[in-house]
Amino acid sequence: MIFGEQQAALSGKLVIDLSRVLGGPYCTQILGDHGAEIIKIEPPRGDETRDWGPPFHEQDAAYFIGVNRNKRSMGLDLTTEQGREVLLKMLEKADVLVENYKPGTMEKWGLGYEEVLRERFPRLVHCRVSGFGSDGPWGGFPGYDAIIQAMAGWFSINGEQGSKPTRLGLAAVDMGTGLYSAIAILMALLEREQSGQGQYLDMTLYDCAVSLMHPHIPNYNFSGEVPGPTGNAHPNISPYDTFATGTIDIFIGAGNNRAWAKLCQELGVEELIDDPRFADNIDRVNNRDELKTYIEASLKQFDGQEIGARLAAAGLAAGPIHNTEQVVNHPHTHHRQMTIEKDWYKMTGTPIKFSRTPGSVRHLPPKFGAQSREILQEFGFDSAEVEQLLQQQVVLDQRKR
Repeated sequence: MIFGEQQAALSGKLVIDLSRVLGGPYCTQILGDHGAEIIKIEPPRGDETRDWGPPFHEQDAAYFIGVNRNKRSMGLDLTTEQGREVLLKMLEKADVLVENYKPGTMEKWGLGYEEVLRERFPRLVHCRVSGFGSDGPWGGFPGYDAIIQAMAGWFSINGEQGSKPTRLGLAAVDMGTGLYSAIAILMALLEREQSGQGQYLDMTLYDCAVSLMHPHIPNYNFSGEVPGPTGNAHPNISPYDTFATGTIDIFIGAGNNRAWAKLCQELGVEELIDDPRFADNIDRVNNRDELKTYIEASLKQFDGQEIGARLAAAGLAAGPIHNTEQVVNHPHTHHRQMTIEKDWYKMTGTPIKFSRTPGSVRHLPPKFGAQSREILQEFGFDSAEVEQLLQQQVVLDQRKR
């Protein structure tokens, strides 16, 4: 990943980002990594994740820093009429508006898509991220990642067999919604090339979480059996689990008979290949406990790091279980440019790799309101107007506490 200005896939696109916390900011960081100009408009007290620590860097939490690079920040009070006028002036040049206010808030402010924005800015793509949407039995209710995980069934299939429902250790609902939202925005921009029209994108955490419940919802739909937690084992594939070695646990996955045979050969247990208990995947799933006993008996003679690498080199899906420190410092992480550093900033790189227009870091995560003045000037506000807006605290360059 490169530092500095360069031509990128989304160069020339302007995104006004009103979102806070994770789903929306993660979406806009993806767009910003690939050249879109992201103006992050924060409420007077700022994006609350600036306070979600420790750890901190210069009063901003690592949580905030992780999803807000390649953006410039302006504080703006949208509860005031003057603040809304500033936003409307900025939207004249914008390609995309991203926001995650509670449904009805933009409409209350006179900024609803159907009521105002569609007619005034016909080419604008307006992406709203919410918990449940604006209508339906749960429409308008607040939704954080964990609440949606619980309601969309994620808790129920996570954890060891027989354990209580358990939250995933990643905010995968928020981040998955951010990914879906980025895809939706790109689709809308592509369609706009044909129609010349923008549109409204209704993205919800709930919808995205339900769509990611694979294979559990398909399994239920075709079996009528309610899935439960299976620990590290896969409900549909075996072997696909953690296995103890002579040193550490490793993960091994063999998704077809060919891979199963190759695994048996590498571990010196060729007699299991033709064993009717393990002949096909369905047999291995039905007899997974016996299968695991046989595999672990063989693995006990090996060092986990060495056998994991050997199995991978043989073309099998296998690898050691790493903690966060090991991931950050792993040679392949660095080879893939998934750890990047500049001055005080150390973060994951972009997983999206282009041959001609690679992603880059043009702006480090901004301090609150650090670019308020320059942004106003870029949108045609003269010096007197800028000073008046700042004095009235319609536009802010320091957080309110």
